[in-house]
Amino acid sequence: MSDQLRVRRDVDATPEQIFAVLSDPARHPEIDGAGMVLGLAAGGPVSAVGDTFTMNMNNSILDDYQVTSRVTAFEPGRRIGWSPCGLAGDTLDRLGDMKPGGQTFTFELEPNGSGGTTVTQVYDWSGVEDPQFRSLMPFLKEKHLAETLEKLGKAAG
Repeated sequence: MSDQLRVRRDVDATPEQIFAVLSDPARHPEIDGAGMVLGLAAGGPVSAVGDTFTMNMNNSILDDYQVTSRVTAFEPGRRIGWSPCGLAGDTLDRLGDMKPGGQTFTFELEPNGSGGTTVTQVYDWSGVEDPQFRSLMPFLKEKHLAETLEKLGKAAG
């Protein structure tokens, strides 16, 4: 089994419009196909690899929590990605010995010739080292990624 999911869709928006949504974490609740992103806690629009932002989140395992992500790819109008790299508050206590980390979420944008963009979302967990955390992978399913791309088209259009 591969350590990544890839979903590709044509979106009726330009690469620049799509990149504007993706590079502004405050807009991520609009495009979250898994229903876990509640809102921006810290950070602003990102502009380079290494930038960070913190999101308020909720899922069935951790309930409410905050996660900080670091930008891992940044090519305006072409490619953007991030990796969750830190949990805030008592979240780590709730995880016990589990050490999260190692996932990346990357969006590749390619003009499709009809004025729109072919967007490929890559969810990659090949960098997950902790066996307990790895046992939860893939936490997101293909349907979540597909829904994200549907919502991204509406948000960017």
